[in-house]
Amino acid sequence: MSYASPSPAPSSLAASAGQPDLAALYRGNLIPLHVVLAGLTWVLHDYLVTLEDEIRYIWPQRLNFSKIMFFWIRYYTIALLLFDVVQIHVFARPGITNNNLCVAMDTIIRVVGAVSLWSVEIIMQLRVYALYNCSRRIAAINVFLFLCSIAAFFWILIYNHDHRAAIIANAIHLPLPGCPTVHSGIEWVQWVPATAHEGVLFVFALVKTGQSVWALVWADGAATGEKKWTGKGRGYRALLPLHTILLRDNVLYFFGVSVLLVFNNAWSVYLPLSCFSPQNVTHIPWFSYGPFHAAIGIMTSRMLINLRKAAAQENELNLRVFFPDRMVLDTNSSGSRMQIETV
Repeated sequence: MSYASPSPAPSSLAASAGQPDLAALYRGNLIPLHVVLAGLTWVLHDYLVTLEDEIRYIWPQRLNFSKIMFFWIRYYTIALLLFDVVQIHVFARPGITNNNLCVAMDTIIRVVGAVSLWSVEIIMQLRVYALYNCSRRIAAINVFLFLCSIAAFFWILIYNHDHRAAIIANAIHLPLPGCPTVHSGIEWVQWVPATAHEGVLFVFALVKTGQSVWALVWADGAATGEKKWTGKGRGYRALLPLHTILLRDNVLYFFGVSVLLVFNNAWSVYLPLSCFSPQNVTHIPWFSYGPFHAAIGIMTSRMLINLRKAAAQENELNLRVFFPDRMVLDTNSSGSRMQIETV
């Protein structure tokens, strides 16, 4: 899709105005137009790929908070990417944008993205709560930090909103496809509170995962009096592979979300040298929030599906160990449901 402009080409306009960075601003505005489409395609592809697992492992569950959150994150992510695509491509048409509209939409985009992130962090807090045997102390700490991160987010959001108009004032009249992708001030700090809270959650998950793996490795040694793990073990715990333990504790998922948040902060770190030439410290171009929204939603949906899948496989393993002569698979039922029959 092309977006024609009645004004002269940016390069010639830049030359006449003596602003050599105008062409770079124009190219920078083109990047989100293409990347956000890739993000939507990624989300829809992942949805179709994982739909069978969703039907098999999520749909049979009774309606509870976990199931509601799964559907909320799953389908809110799709709606969010559709919103990103429509907003960016509509604003790219000539004559649509103005200073007030760009300032308002910049704030709206951050809020709708924050709703997705906060939903994910609620899931992560519940997971940490479960990992620590429903510890109220751990839950209270995480809820307090969560509320602090939200309060800090809105303080930074209000500050950036009040200064956004002045930052883009000299660029809003230029023939750019969409609102100017100019970043300055403390805009890059917007997601730092959420990143810090995510780091705390990751540490909690990492510590508990280390404890679980250590207990599994030394379980057999404690039972036999030896100081090493023989690999035979006692009961069904020794039959669980290490990657299942890691999946159960979701440490890889926590790490992945942390990396995404760090990257999201990194690509918006600019030094405000001037409106037309803010220096990108990390030299990462602005992609829009589309890829971030897509990655967060996909990772969370897959984590919840894999969690249910691991639980189903662990239940099957329990039955195989404790009822080896009384177990038959119900191949006509969804998921990994079992039937116990007298053989």
